[in-house]
Amino acid sequence: MCRNIKTLFNFNPPVTEDEIRAASLQFVRKLSGFNTPSKANEAVFNRAVEEVTAVARTMLHSLVTNAEPRSREVELERARARNAKRFGTLRK
Repeated sequence: MCRNIKTLFNFNPPVTEDEIRAASLQFVRKLSGFNTPSKANEAVFNRAVEEVTAVARTMLHSLVTNAEPRSREVELERARARNAKRFGTLRK
């Protein structure tokens, strides 16, 4: 999976429309191999982003869990610790 696509479900505060769209854009970029599509492919690329965003939004709002919502700050600290272990440095 693309490392830039982040888990969006069960966070406090809840996911935003911008986060859903950003993840959808990364997904379409990964599938297409285009960071920015050519003019010939722009309409298809943009339509794919919109469709993936709609499906992702529906899925995220339909999922259910009994688990407590995760904290964005705690998850960020965990990611920093993983990066420090992996790369040997801690970024602030």
